[in-house]
Amino acid sequence: MTVEITIGVQHLARELVVESDLTADEASAAVAAALSGAATLELKDTRGRRIVVPTASIGYIEIGTESPRPVGFGTVK
Repeated sequence: MTVEITIGVQHLARELVVESDLTADEASAAVAAALSGAATLELKDTRGRRIVVPTASIGYIEIGTESPRPVGFGTVK
């Protein structure tokens, strides 16, 4: 399962989109912990890269619903 996390950063026209192996509840808990006093929000994406955003720069965060990770080359209906 993966979840897509969109982060709006103040004074930037583009938003950050992170696809993570966290559940929606885990992502929400990480965001809440960061916004309750931490200097940064740290997330790890599905490729193992670490994304660090200063909490003072966060404009908004959108956490998508959990979706299964796609496997293979075609689409299944």
